[in-house]
Amino acid sequence: MNPTRRRRLVAISVGLLGLGIASGFVIYALRENMQHFISPSDIALGKAPQGHRFRLGGVVLEGSVKRSATSLDVDFVVTDRFKDIPVRYTGILPDLFREGQSVVATGTLEGSTRFIAEEVLAKHDENYMPTEVADAIAKAKAQKDGQP
Repeated sequence: MNPTRRRRLVAISVGLLGLGIASGFVIYALRENMQHFISPSDIALGKAPQGHRFRLGGVVLEGSVKRSATSLDVDFVVTDRFKDIPVRYTGILPDLFREGQSVVATGTLEGSTRFIAEEVLAKHDENYMPTEVADAIAKAKAQKDGQP
């Protein structure tokens, strides 16, 4: 093989190898930071990842919000209207957070009975429901009615 062609082939091979390694690192980093949306019905079915962060979505159950008088602790229940999961959050809740409204909380599951939220996001207007929450509610309703 011609020495010039050999150098080009080696340079192209090294470049492709470097590009492949860089792509692998990017994909690995994105996979590690991905958070999956889970509904209360999915948690009841045991589909929640233990020890990993994920997003819990649903509606704040009416009459379930309990605020601590001495700290920023708030306990409430998130429901998809079929299953409920208690949530504990320490911090200031969004202004739009209220009972009967859609919410998405990021955090971890404590045991299989309580969700410890690190961040709580509330819906932004009267007509909005996150598509993930609407899909989870529809899916839970279909499972309850016996449809696949």
